[in-house]
Amino acid sequence: MRRRAIVASLMSSTAVLIFGWQLGTSGATVPTYSPGAASDSSATTPPGAAGSGAAEVFAGNVVATRFGTVQVQITVASGQLTDVTALKLTDAGNQSVRISARAAPILRSEALTAQSAEVDVVTGATYTTDGYTSSLQSALDQAGM
Repeated sequence: MRRRAIVASLMSSTAVLIFGWQLGTSGATVPTYSPGAASDSSATTPPGAAGSGAAEVFAGNVVATRFGTVQVQITVASGQLTDVTALKLTDAGNQSVRISARAAPILRSEALTAQSAEVDVVTGATYTTDGYTSSLQSALDQAGM
C-alpha cells in the first residue's frame, strides 16, 4: 500500500510539473533543465558574466514546507526576469498537489509582473506561496537582482 502511495505521489508531482511547465512556456522559449543541475548552483552562470544579454538560468534553494518541498528556477535576460519555472511543488497528498497546481501559474505570473519575489499570497495556498517566494528570492539573489 505504501509503495502504491509513493508511486502515486511521484506521478502526481510529475503531472503538476508538466502541467505548470506547459502553462508557463506557452508562446515562450523553453529553458533547458537538467535534473542533476537543479540543486547545484554551480551549474548556472555567475551573475554579471553574460554582458551580451544572453539568458542565464538560476535555481533557487529547495524550501521545506509543511506539505513538501518547493523549488523554482528563473531565467534572466538583460537584467530582466523572463521566466519562472517550478521544479518542485508541495506534494504531501492529493489536495496539496491540487493546491500547488492551481497556485503555481498565478505565482509565476505575479513574479514576472513584479520582477521580484514580492507577490501576494495565493488564497488557500499559503505554504506553497511561502515556499515558492523563498526559493524565488534565493534564485533572484544568485542572479544579483
